[in-house]
Amino acid sequence: MQGQDFRPRGAAPAIARPESAGEPAWPAPSKIFGVHLNYRSRAEQRGRVPREPSYFLKPPSSVAADGDPVVRPRGCELLAFEGEIALVMGTRARGVSPEAGLAAIGRYTIANDFGVYDLRWADRGSNVLAKGHDGFTPLGPRLVPAAEIDPCTMTLRTFVNGELAQEDSTANLIFGFGLLVADLSRFITLEPGDVILTGTPAGSRPVRPGDVVEVEVEGIGRLRNPIVEAGEEIAPYGAMPRVTPEVRAAAWNTAAPRPAVLSGAAEAALRQVSTATLTTQLRARGIANTFMGGLRPTRPDLRLLGYAHTLRYVALREDVAAADRAELNAQKRAVESISENEVLVIEARGEAGAGTIGDILALRALRRGAAGIVTDGGLRDSPAVAELELPTYYQAPHAAVLGRLHHPLEENVPVSCAGVLVMPGDVLVGDAEGVLVVPAALAEEVARDALEQERREAWAFERVSDGESVRGVFPLSEERRPEYEAWSREHSSTGGDAAP
Repeated sequence: MQGQDFRPRGAAPAIARPESAGEPAWPAPSKIFGVHLNYRSRAEQRGRVPREPSYFLKPPSSVAADGDPVVRPRGCELLAFEGEIALVMGTRARGVSPEAGLAAIGRYTIANDFGVYDLRWADRGSNVLAKGHDGFTPLGPRLVPAAEIDPCTMTLRTFVNGELAQEDSTANLIFGFGLLVADLSRFITLEPGDVILTGTPAGSRPVRPGDVVEVEVEGIGRLRNPIVEAGEEIAPYGAMPRVTPEVRAAAWNTAAPRPAVLSGAAEAALRQVSTATLTTQLRARGIANTFMGGLRPTRPDLRLLGYAHTLRYVALREDVAAADRAELNAQKRAVESISENEVLVIEARGEAGAGTIGDILALRALRRGAAGIVTDGGLRDSPAVAELELPTYYQAPHAAVLGRLHHPLEENVPVSCAGVLVMPGDVLVGDAEGVLVVPAALAEEVARDALEQERREAWAFERVSDGESVRGVFPLSEERRPEYEAWSREHSSTGGDAAP
């Protein structure tokens, strides 16, 4: 693989090796531009397709080479990759047309536009603290002359630890390369060596120290960078990392599956224990309001278990609804961005006078891997939804569309559904009785203790069935505990079912 050095005068290690031994080093970039949204797959996940491109700047000091480690700062958890194609200017461009802009591109290379979501709150949209760190713009492994590349048919792939995470083609760009150059050149002189990062497709997500991220572009090669942890704490002079449920949802709101929050043992327990048992466990931990009253299941035979992906409806106001001209409203954005094992939780203010979702969108959520739907409003097409292998909880059936009473406003924000607060990422558990919320931070211990509670109740059920009093049995007294523990060991060894 061959390429050229971005860094001036050959004083620093090369980002890419020379195309040919006698070819001079390529100029270092004076400016690095990033494009916010430019692949349709990414735009659909974000819920908006821009009418014109928008940009941010990354400092030249953020440039790194193929093989360089990317450092996740101490205290940050959401370092995300974004595999991209980078344009490197070959000639000066100012006020050029898209055709001339395409001709002004001198080289193509691969980029990885890293950023930490933990610091986005402090940037106010600038991306300086989130994406401007030293080493957060790996480029390489080589620079390929523009004449050797067909910009309309380039395929980009990103791999994490060898597994495919992103794949898309420049045929699916919203804004072509020449247009990007022309747009920027209306106001900014682009110099030889300047870099334009052309956007990332769907599939970007956080990575951890120990992971290896590789970005591949056919005809250029593969850019490889390991992730490492910083050796020192962040100095406390300014903004510090901050993660909210909304930030975490934004970081993971991709086509990639959400990372497992629950262990296999906890997941198995939550698929077995009743919602009644879980309310007892949560109340013992000081959380009393977790069961969503007044909701019914379409399929009492199906269990619900998944992570909350929230959607908030507000009361319809015609002028606000008319001003929402997005290609996909918040309802459709939520459905098109929901990930595997997520539950769409809809706040409809307890208003059941119109449907909040129907069979087509429910089917689309199911096809995207959704674990279920919960709404405290009406359900449209309820007979058809009941035929889907998708646990759905709702207040009442209603044939009218949501535009009669509801306006979908925003997704992945805290919501109140059936009188219960739901945070994005909370664990939803449902059975034939109803559905409740388990805070994600408590899910492991609640699952473990709920399983033990049901084992004790199974023993009590047997005792009462044999004619005993509940005294000392339910609840279990210390005097009867040795008897129960012997029973529990026997049933564990025989694989008996502990549920009553």
